[in-house]
Amino acid sequence: MFKKILSLSLALLMIVGCLAVFASCSGKGKFKAALICLHGDNSTYDKNFIDAFKTACENKGLSKKQYSIVVDVDEKEVCYDKAAQFADDGYDIVFADSFGHEPFMLKAAQEFPEVQFCHATGTQAHSANVANYHNAFASIYEGRYLAGVAAGLKLLETYDTDNDGVITDAQAKIGYVGAWPYAEVVSGYTSFFLGVRSIVANATMEVKYTNSWYDETAEKQTALALIEDGCTLISQHADSMGAPTACDEKGIPNVSYNGSTNKNTFVIASKINWVPYFEYAIDCAMNGKKIDADWTGTIGTDSVQITALGSAAAANTQAKLDEVKAELVAGTRKVFDCSKFTVTGAKADTSKFSKAAYITMDADGHLTAYLADVDDDGSYTGETNVIKTEGGITYFAESALRSAPYFDIIIDGISIK
Repeated sequence: MFKKILSLSLALLMIVGCLAVFASCSGKGKFKAALICLHGDNSTYDKNFIDAFKTACENKGLSKKQYSIVVDVDEKEVCYDKAAQFADDGYDIVFADSFGHEPFMLKAAQEFPEVQFCHATGTQAHSANVANYHNAFASIYEGRYLAGVAAGLKLLETYDTDNDGVITDAQAKIGYVGAWPYAEVVSGYTSFFLGVRSIVANATMEVKYTNSWYDETAEKQTALALIEDGCTLISQHADSMGAPTACDEKGIPNVSYNGSTNKNTFVIASKINWVPYFEYAIDCAMNGKKIDADWTGTIGTDSVQITALGSAAAANTQAKLDEVKAELVAGTRKVFDCSKFTVTGAKADTSKFSKAAYITMDADGHLTAYLADVDDDGSYTGETNVIKTEGGITYFAESALRSAPYFDIIIDGISIK
């Protein structure tokens, strides 16, 4: 009798165990994630998101039937329509990748509180107080700074024939193709420029905007115009191959964004690695854990990356990059170290959108205080001092109070054309 009871008990335990496993697998099988993209994978920016999303979904055990990607979704009401449709279709988490998607993602989050909505590059989550709406970004300024270091070394290799670390002002003039005059773009090209200046002290930079995130023709024409203006190296915050193509045609070194270009003039590129965030957010949604309202990845968490060096990179560049990266990770070097740049031009600006009222500087033009527009309410009003001192370094604390960049000052040495 005892043996029969024991056998029956073991059988019941096996059945319960199998049911538990089945329930677990069944629950996981129902989980669904979606990504909304501004463009398709012809855009280097969107392709970076698409590739990372696929990798993260697969790493978290999701089958291809459990995740969806929609592309060419404008920064208009159609974004809300797509997000709402995913919610109606039983998706548990929905991501969007472009700045202008934010109001539509926030609207969807308010309407579907049981679904998690995650938006990259946005500014509203930390103040909107909508529990299922989240922003994410990364300290890409660290990657752009490293790319600037590589660019400065390329300038020296090309023009410093005396090996004294000095080149002429004309040789030290570089160009930048920017998408829009937003803080995200300004922060990016400023950090790149400061990286160049850490190697070439007399570097200057001319910036031209295309007023589009993705316009291959405009980006190529803008790069050509910068080269015509005498720029000896070109970088970009724009999402096509327009600028790299122009550089290749003219034999001008190029620092790209979001991936290698395989062109002879390619030096290096930086990018945000979105895999860590996608995995983190998906894991939270799958397991009922809270997702941070405002998440910031760093170079130390591998959320910010630089590519392998291109054929145009200067000799010994990698050793210097390794040295500087270690300092950034340790905090002994700050990208926006206030002792490394001045803002006299910004202070003197009397235009309608001048930042002069928010700037306090010392006698030499270095920032001592700056009221940044961290709590973005649409009024473009600075309200939060973001100048900090740590380890003896006074610096602009970019992305410390909000994941999305808020560095929006045009520093001395940069001209907007």
